[in-house]
Amino acid sequence: MSHSAQLLGISNAIVDVLAHVEHEFLTDIGAVPGSMTLIDKDQARELYAKMGPATEMSGGSVANTVAGFANLGGTAAYIGKVRADQLGTIFNHDMRSLGVDIRLEATASGAPTARSHVLITDDGQRTMQTYLGACLELALADITAETVGAPQAMLLEGYVWDIAEGPALAKKAAEIGRANDTTVALSLSDSFCVERHRDSFLDFVRNDADIIVADEEEVYALLGTPSINEALEVLKDYDNLFAITRSEQGSVIVHKDKTIVQPASKVEQIVDTTGAGDAYSAGFLYGWANGKSLHDCARYGTHCATMVIQQLGARIEPGLLDDFDASG
Repeated sequence: MSHSAQLLGISNAIVDVLAHVEHEFLTDIGAVPGSMTLIDKDQARELYAKMGPATEMSGGSVANTVAGFANLGGTAAYIGKVRADQLGTIFNHDMRSLGVDIRLEATASGAPTARSHVLITDDGQRTMQTYLGACLELALADITAETVGAPQAMLLEGYVWDIAEGPALAKKAAEIGRANDTTVALSLSDSFCVERHRDSFLDFVRNDADIIVADEEEVYALLGTPSINEALEVLKDYDNLFAITRSEQGSVIVHKDKTIVQPASKVEQIVDTTGAGDAYSAGFLYGWANGKSLHDCARYGTHCATMVIQQLGARIEPGLLDDFDASG
């Protein structure tokens, strides 16, 4: 099978609108510092008008992973829904500028493009006000043999299950993938998302997914276990490859009878932990797609996450692994 890309991402397409603000700004809009709040279209419009100079770029968890994967040198494609408006144009242009193949054109009607207003205070803390908009309109009809193609791997976002036709379109994507010898990966997104869709996630993990990328809290929510040791015991009954991140405790890779414990790297100063898991996924999957050992995949993921948390923003810089010695 000739693969059309190494990695295809399917997820909520969100534009990150990043701006530096004073704490008084958060008080004025009634936002709790460090919180993430869902807002409606009118609130989004009003907030955008109040914000000062901002940086706008493609965002969303799996979109960040796909962008990072492309910047590492991988070939990548993406399926997500945006409107043909200012922010939708920014999202698609940004992804295409990284070499990502956008498989869906922006829609002429429907809700505006989703955006997350990322308000950054002087202490580096991020407060997010998010309008989901068009990303929730991704539909079963958008998942076809033409849009999916024949990637080496596809990465689905757990948040897709929050979309009306999300579970069905995830199943359809996996079916198309299996017909094309595509490896199916699932990002669990967050523990609350897992709790909302636990039975459906378990079914997908058992019957459709080959690789699971998640943090330990998400894995505990999925398996109903309170600790890493108990989770590892339960995973003996699973055939999937699990890549589990554990913050300062590093990560654990589990595949059948193989368990790899990867320590965290030393960090001089943590600037912003947002996107650490997305960066880990990008590095890990880049290694996997290029035939590296699971040990090297874990080291690639750790290095990418370590670099990202020492900067503002979740974007992996191009060539981050060029001079990295995975054996070190």
